Amino acid sequence: MPTGGESVTSAVWFGVGSRAEDKRINGISHFLEHMAFKGSLKRPSARLISEEVDGFGGEFNAGTSKEWTNYYIKARSGKVESALDILSDMLINPLLDPKEIKREKGVITQEIAMYEDTPMAKIGDYFENLIYKGTTLGWDIAGTKGTVRGMARADFLEYRRRFYTPQNTVVTIAGGVTEKQGLELVERYFGGIPRAKTAKIDIVKPMFDAETKTFKKKKKTDQTHLIVGFPGKAYGVSTRYAESLLSAILGGGMSSRLFLEVRERRGLAYAVKPVTDHAVDVGYFGAYSGTKPEKSAECREVILDQFYGLASGKYPIIDKELIKAKEFVKGHLALSLEDTEDLCGFYAIEELYTGKLRTPAEVYSAIDKVTSEQVTSLAKELFVEGRVFTASISPK
Repeated sequence: MPTGGESVTSAVWFGVGSRAEDKRINGISHFLEHMAFKGSLKRPSARLISEEVDGFGGEFNAGTSKEWTNYYIKARSGKVESALDILSDMLINPLLDPKEIKREKGVITQEIAMYEDTPMAKIGDYFENLIYKGTTLGWDIAGTKGTVRGMARADFLEYRRRFYTPQNTVVTIAGGVTEKQGLELVERYFGGIPRAKTAKIDIVKPMFDAETKTFKKKKKTDQTHLIVGFPGKAYGVSTRYAESLLSAILGGGMSSRLFLEVRERRGLAYAVKPVTDHAVDVGYFGAYSGTKPEKSAECREVILDQFYGLASGKYPIIDKELIKAKEFVKGHLALSLEDTEDLCGFYAIEELYTGKLRTPAEVYSAIDKVTSEQVTSLAKELFVEGRVFTASISPK
């Protein structure tokens, strides 16, 4: 993906995340992400890896989701080969030293505790525990303190054998590099990995028919943190562009419906925004808000009124609003793709989920073709009163 510029992001993606885990090793995808930085064959310590990246002014990190894991180094364009050398060494030849595993258990349990003490971040986990209940999609990506403490080196080796295979790997390079140079470097550093069969992930799809559709966590906080939402769509479906416009109309920016109604007109919250998730087969669409505990019920009802009102035609979409939403979505996509890290993600996620690549121009064209009737039809399909889920963290 040559885009010019002074920097290059090199990233390696594996098509596996916490959804592939079993209960005993819940959190291993995330734990393994940490261990990749703890020493490799050519660089046998975390310090040697970090010193080398720091030595050319690079940035490196990783991320784990329910269905993929990625590792990246962002550096000036002249260091793309160094970045791929380090990434390939970390990911093909990790040491997985038992002493480092033991030490990292303490780090991860503290990371879990940090999120538990951060309601604005933790509320998303509680909502997914609720709406995806009964499936691995509902499990926390980091696992639990108990599962993290129980993992051993053999668990990591087996997990890597099953899922860290060439067929389950995507390498992206974006920025100041030519296509020819990128292909040659990927072949040099990743082309010699022996082919191996990727284990099949047993996908259990949430049914969304639980009798209990409300979760309340009592915690000493100044606000009630609230997510209200509905079962939604899988990644890459035909309504994806209509959904992006629905999200923009409801909560895209300071002139959106939720911002104006919840914050500006009623003063119920400082933060209110849409929240969505798209897995390979399911998803959800909802909204987050942080509000006064005594105002949480009102805040929830105002949000739902906007959802139901759009779906029913009580609050119809006018032409000017649709045009603004289209420009908002296209503009934010264009700005994000100026960052080589985001550009890697734009293409990698498409490849992992759909096996097809879209260009930004194709996305812009598809967005322009969406009608207000299509957006309203999607809202009617999503916002069904008997299928609303609510999770909250509150002192009351």
